Amino acid sequence: MVAALDAPLDVRRASSLLRGPQPVFARSVFAAHGPVAMADPARAGPRPDRITPLAAAIDVVAPAGPFAALWIEHPDTNEGKQMSPLARSLHARLAAALASRGVRTDDAGARRRLHVLLVDGTSAWVGVSDAATGSPWPMGIPRLHLPRAAPSRSTLKLAEAFVTFLGDDEAHRVHAGQRAVDLGAAPGGWTWQLAQRGLRVVAVDNGALKGAVAEDPRVTHVRADGLTFRPRKPVDWVTCDIVESPARIAALMGRWIAEGHARQAIFNLKLPMKKRYDEVERCRALIADALERHAVRARLALRQLYHDREEVTGYLVRD
Repeated sequence: MVAALDAPLDVRRASSLLRGPQPVFARSVFAAHGPVAMADPARAGPRPDRITPLAAAIDVVAPAGPFAALWIEHPDTNEGKQMSPLARSLHARLAAALASRGVRTDDAGARRRLHVLLVDGTSAWVGVSDAATGSPWPMGIPRLHLPRAAPSRSTLKLAEAFVTFLGDDEAHRVHAGQRAVDLGAAPGGWTWQLAQRGLRVVAVDNGALKGAVAEDPRVTHVRADGLTFRPRKPVDWVTCDIVESPARIAALMGRWIAEGHARQAIFNLKLPMKKRYDEVERCRALIADALERHAVRARLALRQLYHDREEVTGYLVRD
């Protein structure tokens, strides 16, 4: 998602645009100016000079460095992916051109990142993001690898949710010694992710767990309905990836936190084909209603993550 400006980018104004909750359906957000012409299609030869106009635009848009990174990105579509070779070829040359002007693009201590989003081979948006609000990965795509021992690819959803919602606080918020309940656990991808972090997990599902997670001493498999199960004692985490209507899951998670069964929750809402934003807002209202009825304060974040498909992931934490 590009927060567009009508005039060359003012850093203070850009920062104000980027404050506030992250949009639900945007993986990456930055404030930008453009589109900037990189080359004249009528005059472009086999190797047009795209570096000079890009560097000149950056001088106007974001003249003050340093930057933590330079990301040359493209839309995550079939057409956009065809520009990935161009993005790779531009990166080193543009970084060198900026360095010759005294602008660093590799300062680990800097809070801002420099973005060039290719529209096509002749134009691009140029802008900046802040570490506090922007995605930590180019194009909002996390660099996660599926471990061989994981029983399903769904384990990547929970791994991405942890790093997205918890950030630098992840090791403090989810760690060995905690207890968790995983609702709709089979075949065990989310349970495996929790157990690998040292948590003791009650995996709730009438279906079977697969692979090593089924024999993990930290995992207790309870064959029960995840929609009605409640723990005997409060737990640190509840996770839920049950295939059910989003409203029902939202109300369920609201009750888990409001009634004190868990302090933190990560869950997936399986969205309908149409009116997805309306459904997300309906779910948000259901959670707020459950919290209000029990006079409980909590924080809710909802995002569509890279490893989600027709889903939105929620993080709910009791204050």
